[in-house]
Amino acid sequence: MITLEDDNCRGIADPLLLDRATELGRPLFSQDRDLLAEARRRQKEGAPFAGVIYAHRLQVTIGDCVRDLHLIAEVMEPDELASRVEFLPL
Repeated sequence: MITLEDDNCRGIADPLLLDRATELGRPLFSQDRDLLAEARRRQKEGAPFAGVIYAHRLQVTIGDCVRDLHLIAEVMEPDELASRVEFLPL
């Protein structure tokens, strides 16, 4: 796992953030609706990206996010999430 802070990407625009995640081959976990919209835009255009795992802030607890992210990490390879949006809770 790498955070935005670890990668010195805090505050960068969503398109650049998705580009960076794709460059690293790492899907993003987010609760940001704007990032979700950017991922959807790329899906419609057929533009590849590393994948987004999205959780609405009011529909899932932190504990549920941790549990579901752990499950995803255990059963899926990063390339299986490529250009996909997955929603939590599972």
